[in-house]
Amino acid sequence: MTKIRDDLLLAQSAVTSRINAPADKVDIAKWLLSIPDAEYQRCAPGDHISAGYTTTDDGQPMSINVEQVGSALLIEHYVGEVTEKLHCKMVSTSDVFSDGGRSKIQVIWELTAKPDGDGLEFTNEVTVHPTDEFLEFLEKAGLTFDQASEAHKVASTAHNRLETPHFAKSIENAALAPA
Repeated sequence: MTKIRDDLLLAQSAVTSRINAPADKVDIAKWLLSIPDAEYQRCAPGDHISAGYTTTDDGQPMSINVEQVGSALLIEHYVGEVTEKLHCKMVSTSDVFSDGGRSKIQVIWELTAKPDGDGLEFTNEVTVHPTDEFLEFLEKAGLTFDQASEAHKVASTAHNRLETPHFAKSIENAALAPA
């Protein structure tokens, strides 16, 4: 069993962008759990590799994402803890592949949209916690947690800045598409 170390913060990044669509037309959960693979790839060119959707054994919605963040390849198994029209909170125990091998981290991905005039302020927030396995991985690699945290913050923030405006535009396009 993978033990999440939620007492340690590996990285956190929040980036905002605008969605130019009426709030009553926006449905982040529907968008997130049906975005075509090619559209997901367009939302972070070069970083997003693939996306798919399924459910857990007990029926919770899941988004499976494969992406490059910095020098690491992540395979994320996001379970929808909150899947509402203007708020999604997805939690994944993610596989991380790097030059040093394979490990696991927890990634919390939160997408929110708040009405702002005739559109919405969209926030894409990512919070990353290590697992005990990841801490052992760092020790074997001769890296400190602070070194890993700094590297992950830089990579995560750069990735988030790349994808957030594309996500906002994709959500906007989905909201304004003819029914």
